[in-house]
Amino acid sequence: MKNTNPPAKAIVTIYTRPGCHLCEDAKANILASGYASCFTIEEINIDEDETLKQQFQYDIPVIRINGIKVFKHFVDPKAFARKFKRIAGI
Repeated sequence: MKNTNPPAKAIVTIYTRPGCHLCEDAKANILASGYASCFTIEEINIDEDETLKQQFQYDIPVIRINGIKVFKHFVDPKAFARKFKRIAGI
């Protein structure tokens, strides 16, 4: 029997905090990559977790695709697309 379930969407995680303009820019560039329909964005507010706050306090945004760290501070849409295709297997 052929599997007719669609493949699971990739997860793009953005470690962020309220008021972070670099985080907003990164999210906009991720969405402009041309693959927005292929992933789900998970935004994690580092201020809600002391461990994350200590880990990422000066490095947000941090971007992961399926758990793999791919960007810190800035995201280029074309570079995101290349990394996304490789990691997500598209």
